Amino acid sequence: MTHRVYNFYAGPATLPFSVVQKASQAALDFNGLGLSILEISHRAKDFDHVIKEAQKDLKEIMGLTDDYHVLFLQGGASLQFHMVPLNLMMKGKPADYVNTGAWSKKAIKEAKLLGETRVVATSEDSNFSYIPKVLPVNDDASYLHITTNNTIFGTQFNHFPEKSENVPLIADMSSDMLCRRLKFTDFDMIYAGAQKNMGPSGTTIVILKDKLLQRDKELNPTLLRYKTHTDKDSLFNTPTVFSIYVVHLVLKWIIESGGLDGVEIMNRNKAGLLYGAIDEMKDFYKGTVTDKDSRSLMNATFRLPNEELEQKFVKEAETENMLGLKGHRSVGGIRASIYNAFPFEGVEKLVDFMKAFKAKA
Repeated sequence: MTHRVYNFYAGPATLPFSVVQKASQAALDFNGLGLSILEISHRAKDFDHVIKEAQKDLKEIMGLTDDYHVLFLQGGASLQFHMVPLNLMMKGKPADYVNTGAWSKKAIKEAKLLGETRVVATSEDSNFSYIPKVLPVNDDASYLHITTNNTIFGTQFNHFPEKSENVPLIADMSSDMLCRRLKFTDFDMIYAGAQKNMGPSGTTIVILKDKLLQRDKELNPTLLRYKTHTDKDSLFNTPTVFSIYVVHLVLKWIIESGGLDGVEIMNRNKAGLLYGAIDEMKDFYKGTVTDKDSRSLMNATFRLPNEELEQKFVKEAETENMLGLKGHRSVGGIRASIYNAFPFEGVEKLVDFMKAFKAKA
């Protein structure tokens, strides 16, 4: 058995070890072809099966209808911050955004470069420690954009804007994609970098309804048009073959784990154990999310009495094979990222460490 540590980093994140093993074998010889998955042509029939199977599995897992396209693009979610308004902003119709943290702010900044942009709800008044309860849907908007999980601040949407036939709902789900059962058909577009719950870095999954392609603007740069990629089924240019292959394996793992219902049970058990410990020892560990209903299943954030203790906590955790617990540099503190494939026993070990650290502090 290869030595494994507990990876609490916010991303790239823990993958199912069975997936890592299969991918490592494919890196040597894919499907007995005498070729590595790193070498195979994206036009080869063996890879064509991989990408089509991944698209099919993703739609089945999410319960998507036939009018959705599944794309594998490049540039990360950060490129989507620009592609969304570039493709979907309509003349005379502002784009609406809910600002719940650093990644929302980046998306808003890009949208403002392209047209009128409104922030219709925000939690910036409390340093993004909660998700706004009131989420207006304005009929004059080009679309409404939300970021469903906020890795830096540890918040996650547990209630969503009302579905509107006139205002498409766009969601950046980069850090909580496929962590729970949602009514995904209420969203007109979803995008996510793969490196949290679905694979290694490199590929970005974009899911959008066919009706959004009616907004296509032929004068946009070819590679930045969604229609370019739907017309060529993600093969307009060479895609991220290896990353897509790993996503394909992860989707199979999700199905074998009981689908989203099974994955959600695992995630709620892990988060429940960790947040329970934070609440139990609240005189020492202080959760940074003020509204418990806004707590993220994926990223638990908390503080210790002072920064010196936080640094010591992170350093001593590393000696116990727990890596990546340092909070984001912009906010400090501690952050434990416990994505889909993160094992329950890793959370148990962290909780035991927290108790022991508090006792000797």
